[in-house]
Amino acid sequence: MSNNILETFENPKIDRSYSINFEIPEFTSLCPKTGQPDFANIEIEYIPDKLCVELKSLKLYFVSYRDKPGFHEDLTNQILDDLVALLDPKYININAEFNVRGGIYTSVNVTHEK
Repeated sequence: MSNNILETFENPKIDRSYSINFEIPEFTSLCPKTGQPDFANIEIEYIPDKLCVELKSLKLYFVSYRDKPGFHEDLTNQILDDLVALLDPKYININAEFNVRGGIYTSVNVTHEK
């Protein structure tokens, strides 16, 4: 997934470590096996370094996944890779909790630290 949708702005408090949290309750992608939609609640926590992600671009980035097939594990790691490449944060954690499919709930948690 290309992250050319994502935009940044300078961290307004670069001298302080603080966390930013986002919740994306309506994430949608496609199952690569069935083509059926997968739904997830995605939570992001990060400690910015020099840059912060701009919210409208983050929303558009997540909307871009609607028609993209991908396994839960791959999608969650791709989101982490895109945000790390964009922000180079001090710390970032992404937890993706996918809705039940075939009687199984899937939760994927990925972390990056400098």
